[in-house]
Amino acid sequence: MYQLEVEPLDLGPDVRAISLELAEADEYREPVRGADAGRMWGHVLRATAADEPWALDFFSHVERVRDFCQRRDIPFREPTRRSIVIPAPEPVLLGQLLERFQDETFGARAGSELAAPDTALEGDLAARGLDAYHTAFTRYFFCGVCQFDQGSLVLLSEKLWASEVIRRVRPALAGLEVEVHLPA
Repeated sequence: MYQLEVEPLDLGPDVRAISLELAEADEYREPVRGADAGRMWGHVLRATAADEPWALDFFSHVERVRDFCQRRDIPFREPTRRSIVIPAPEPVLLGQLLERFQDETFGARAGSELAAPDTALEGDLAARGLDAYHTAFTRYFFCGVCQFDQGSLVLLSEKLWASEVIRRVRPALAGLEVEVHLPA
């Protein structure tokens, strides 16, 4: 059994954030890893984005990400030499991608703004990493900091609340033995 804790996160007055922590439901609360984690996080990302277009942002180890995507025919684009954007991979491929790169820190974005490249943000991601989301998240439905090796996803959003994230992800995780709740 697993648990996904979803709660507001205080990152200062200019950022509204939501913390999602996926862990084993036992006294040790180890982060979930491997294929199960990839599949669960994939459900979480898709459910949270709902009908919004969404994508993953990689800004390190881009050679390995590019190779992985090419070998599996996962569409991607390279806005800069040091960044890769992967628009909403199919569920099975998404799970494999998240499992393969769970030890990396990368980003996720959702919103209609993804209809066109965001050259300013994508260049900033290549230069500054996920700190670039701080000035851009208000334009998006959400921007997310994925640290799945630590069992963590932090959503930056002015449009989502923790209760809404719970409402969206709970049915998406049904049947995967994940209890979704606010921490006590």
